[in-house]
Amino acid sequence: MFVRYAGASGDFNPMHYDDQLARSAGYPSVFAQGMFSAALLAGFATDWLGAGSVRRFGVRFREQVWPGDVLTCSGTVTAVSAEPDAERVIVELTATRQTGGVAITGTAEFVNPRNAARCGAGDADRP
Repeated sequence: MFVRYAGASGDFNPMHYDDQLARSAGYPSVFAQGMFSAALLAGFATDWLGAGSVRRFGVRFREQVWPGDVLTCSGTVTAVSAEPDAERVIVELTATRQTGGVAITGTAEFVNPRNAARCGAGDADRP
């Protein structure tokens, strides 16, 4: 998985795919590129609030993500402000490892047109 992402991201640091090298550097194994985890968190956020409405997205890396880790993404709306034809929504985002450790945190800003029908998390017709 990390090798495939290296091709997409251009991050060919061998620590992400050469287990022997990663171990010789003191790591227990290879580990995910930081931007791989950020991309998963961005995908969660845009599935939730719409890719076309992203205005800002930023992250902080907190813990390594290792092969076999399961990340759970979550978000909280922290602010909503009205604009003439849209709503500006600020969210705090988190990707948590199965251990309970926080791998990545982030903040995103979305601007959604008021007349756009959105299907939010928990809506009956959302898959």
